[in-house]
Amino acid sequence: MTDARNQADAAALAARVGIRSASTLDDYAAVCRLLDDTWGRGSGADPSFVQAIAHAGNTVLVAERDGVLVGTVVGVLGWDDGVHVHSHVAAVTPTARGGVGFALKLAQRALALDNGVGEIRWTYDPLIRRNAHLNIEKLGATVRAYHPDFYGRLDDAISGADRSDRFEVSWLLDSPEVSATVQRSIERAGSLASYQAPVVASVHGIRFELHADYEGLRGSDPAAAAEFRDASRAVFEPAFSEGLAVGFADGGYLFTEER
Repeated sequence: MTDARNQADAAALAARVGIRSASTLDDYAAVCRLLDDTWGRGSGADPSFVQAIAHAGNTVLVAERDGVLVGTVVGVLGWDDGVHVHSHVAAVTPTARGGVGFALKLAQRALALDNGVGEIRWTYDPLIRRNAHLNIEKLGATVRAYHPDFYGRLDDAISGADRSDRFEVSWLLDSPEVSATVQRSIERAGSLASYQAPVVASVHGIRFELHADYEGLRGSDPAAAAEFRDASRAVFEPAFSEGLAVGFADGGYLFTEER
């Protein structure tokens, strides 16, 4: 736990933010404003609901820089298939991106371990390359499931009419592998590879290259984004049905047989 706390502190220092638990009515209102600014007005929780989550002892964290809230992460306790924190939503102001999300996750990890919880799970859009890079390469989380249209049609400011396909990841907080991955991420910044062709067969497995800016593609050319989503489903669905393991490196996924 000391190791996790030290890593969280190092990441916060590198991101130039202070991270703490939300604890006041102003905090809860500020969290909701950031979620609304990120996902669209009315798409997130209201302050009273965030307050109730925090009052129950869940992880509602805020990141501040120069006294201004620039990031948040909200998680709740779950017990399906083992006690864990389900990290439901996170947001960082666009001008503060670059380490703040990483620092928030490490603070959430340290807090969970302080309270005897050894796993955090969350879902993310598998076509957003920077999130795959953060979740798998930098944090060391493991993809445990694929959920097509997990939330149905969201119609929020980010997703629009896009389908809400999600990968679910499991983060084993005190495992040596996770600690080593996090430490490497702290010591050197990761880099994203440039965009390549969508699907490439490999002698080591099935390779699926992600678009360099799928969010931008979704905004500028929704039809092309929908085609890319279809292409991803054509790879993801059989890969998961066959029980293949999911790795991520150099801007794309690699599906391989478990060893």
